[in-house]
Amino acid sequence: MFYNKDKDEVIASLKTDENIGLSESDISSRREKYGYNEFQEKKGKSFFQKFLDQFKDFMIIILLFAAVISMIAGEAVDAVVILAIVMLNALLSIYQEGKAEKSLESLKKMSAPEAKILRNGKKYTIPARELVPGDIVFLDAGDIVPADLRLISTHNLKIDESSLTGESVAVEKFHDRVLSENANLGDRVNMAYMSSIVTYGRASGVVVGTAHDSEMGKIATMIDDIEDDLTPLQHKLDKLGKSLGILTIVVCAIVFVMGLLQKREILDMLLVSVSLAVAAIPEGLPAIVTIVLSIGMGRMVKKNVIVKKLLAVETLGSTTYICSDKTGTLTQNKMTVTKAYASGNYYEVSGTGYEPVGKITNDGKDLNDMDRIILKPMLYACALNNDSELVNKDGIYDIIGDPTEGALVTFAQKADFIHDNLNLEQPRIDEIPFDSERKMMSTVHRNEDSIVQYVKGAPDIIASKCNYIYDNGKFREITENDRHNIEEANSKYASKALRVLGYAFKFFNHDSYDPDNKNEEDLIFLGLTGMIDPPRPEAKEAIKLCKEAGIHTVMITGDYRETAYQIARELGMVSSHEESISGNELSLIEDKDYFDLVKKVSVYSRVSPEQKVKIIQALREHDEVVAMTGDGVNDALALKQSDIGVAMGITGTDVAKSSADMVLTDDNFASIVSAVEEGRIIFSNIQKFVGFLLSCNIGEILLVFFSMLLGMEEPLKPIHLLWLNLITDSLPALALGVEPGEKDIMQEKPRSKDDPIISKDMIITIALQSIAIAASSLLAFYFATKRYPDSPTHARSVVFATLILSELLRAFSSRSFVQPLYKLGIKSNMQMVYAFLISTVLLTAVLYVPFLKPIFDTFALGRFDWGIVLGFAIIPFIVGELVKVIRGVVKKKK
Repeated sequence: MFYNKDKDEVIASLKTDENIGLSESDISSRREKYGYNEFQEKKGKSFFQKFLDQFKDFMIIILLFAAVISMIAGEAVDAVVILAIVMLNALLSIYQEGKAEKSLESLKKMSAPEAKILRNGKKYTIPARELVPGDIVFLDAGDIVPADLRLISTHNLKIDESSLTGESVAVEKFHDRVLSENANLGDRVNMAYMSSIVTYGRASGVVVGTAHDSEMGKIATMIDDIEDDLTPLQHKLDKLGKSLGILTIVVCAIVFVMGLLQKREILDMLLVSVSLAVAAIPEGLPAIVTIVLSIGMGRMVKKNVIVKKLLAVETLGSTTYICSDKTGTLTQNKMTVTKAYASGNYYEVSGTGYEPVGKITNDGKDLNDMDRIILKPMLYACALNNDSELVNKDGIYDIIGDPTEGALVTFAQKADFIHDNLNLEQPRIDEIPFDSERKMMSTVHRNEDSIVQYVKGAPDIIASKCNYIYDNGKFREITENDRHNIEEANSKYASKALRVLGYAFKFFNHDSYDPDNKNEEDLIFLGLTGMIDPPRPEAKEAIKLCKEAGIHTVMITGDYRETAYQIARELGMVSSHEESISGNELSLIEDKDYFDLVKKVSVYSRVSPEQKVKIIQALREHDEVVAMTGDGVNDALALKQSDIGVAMGITGTDVAKSSADMVLTDDNFASIVSAVEEGRIIFSNIQKFVGFLLSCNIGEILLVFFSMLLGMEEPLKPIHLLWLNLITDSLPALALGVEPGEKDIMQEKPRSKDDPIISKDMIITIALQSIAIAASSLLAFYFATKRYPDSPTHARSVVFATLILSELLRAFSSRSFVQPLYKLGIKSNMQMVYAFLISTVLLTAVLYVPFLKPIFDTFALGRFDWGIVLGFAIIPFIVGELVKVIRGVVKKKK
């Protein structure tokens, strides 16, 4: 720690000299000790490692084992098809999620490329990576701080630390302050931190931290140490896969033993076991989940959300807490004048950000001639006593300089007082720079008639310097009642967490102004302005929608407590101060006490990156699914630690974007609501196609199992089941994956992350559908074997066609768990119609195309055969629709 030591003590401890700097020998020894001022990237996984990771899934292992058995049994075609499916799924997953981690690379990019330093008594400009502790660095307005510095001299220095601390206003710095050991990061006014930006003044400092020893480096190290947790969907898919795998092994073992007891050939029983394994494992499930999530990613892009990690699409749908940074996320990170006071009048200012669009009103009414007379000199003061510049880049307004001064330029321009025009009308001839002791700034301007001195600063200081007041276009002596009204207006604005500035001026004759005798006494009071980093207009409605969806919104910021509370109250997040807490208070709390605290507090202010992570960890200990939104470097740790990190695309730093799972391209908090809805729709659709695939696959298992139990021939060969599961099941499953969402999906409470993919209602549906599919197919096989006793291929072709058509019809019924098909309508999901048609064509192809028939061991069916097929294939569909009708009736009675 260096902020709790005098600057001379720091210089002595680092063995340097503020007037000479380091020598060459000092530099080489320190570089050997500390290394270069750059971040080391974490080594990522190789393509081969990623490829091997794809084969750790339990279902995939069983399929590989089935492929080996098929090869041993001489069924090379089956083995090749199984292996091709496994390889295709692995490559698809790698392609979709193969983006390497770039958090540390982004941190590296954020480092200042150059630094102005003092070495051997001479000033140099060097690459920032060459800095070492003990170097003397010079800072000017516009510079990016190249390393952590203990300031040794300051001249009106202000630094924008919003990306590190979350504070929206540039921080004034003082080299001569000595702070306590427990001073928060945002309160360390004698320090300048790497990658923050100098907005005003100049300074010098001694390097006390480089690379991973800097505050930025600590964040880099923590990001490096955080391991990616499995998402809720990954947990559920893993659990489902293991359950299916165990079921497969048990069924295969039972059937194998049963076959041996029936004195069947061991090789035949091995092939039957392969058939069962293929039937039980939904080979296309991993690929379908990947593709459906990818389609969801595409839909989210249209809603201004870019999802970087595939499984994060679903996770947001189960979110129960959104922990949001304030600055730049819930607010615009653009200081805006919203109130003004002059001549006893309270004015409102509309518009947000730096775009000079909006108007000034008095009690809700447009300005009249007197209002314009009252405000004119104060607007001149706002525009002329100002070192910022408003710029327009391709229709987007921004400022060069201090954000507070940028807000004043915008305020003046809303009343058509253009900064550049006023500077031409009244050019600046002199100034008294801002000083932290005076808390004022003056600029002196020449016009045709006189010389004018405009003064701005702390309201109480400005008022104390005034002997006169500009009242309704006239000058008069200021009274105690005037001072009381000014103090009352200042208190009123301050209570709303506005930053208040006061304005005054005075006149000189052209020949009476003495630049050597400048002073800020005997002023004429003009008025006050109140400004704030305003909430995003759409954020309030988004938070309301989150509440309706059962999602708690929490603000976590580095800004001041009252400012954070007022913004949160305006957004509808809190109703009393008891729901807010500061970082200083958090520092007095034991880690174990966070567990109870996080359920009571909705606004956290002046918090450090480490405290943000503790808050998120405590919420996750409550089994909450936590989304963290943010845009700054100070958010990167929490973004990484949360279940799903959401970064801002426009104002977000590269570090935040790289640490996040998804990025909002419009920086709009409201886009999160769209993402939540999309996530819920996707999970609902995953449930639909998982239910569909399982009912089909379990139906296939029951078909093979009961045919064996009844002493019948094997109804289907492995190649039939592979074709059915990969092609005819997968296309309808994909169609289910793009099913439009239920209308009331955002009125439902969030799912628990422990809720399985398969709900109780789904279990009943799957059981009934599996029995219906198996029974109808078994009956079709029975009738076919009776009709064609000498042609097992013909009989298998009948059951093959029956099974496929029953599953295709079942897909239509699977589009909703509660709505019958006649209410949904066929045309509401045309992808399902296309899937049905394509799958039917594929079925007829393997039945009738000459070169495919020997590969699939099929027989061309006749009219009578199709009668059997259609008659039995419709049964599962009817059962599914009846179940929904009965369920609806029962629900209404409840």
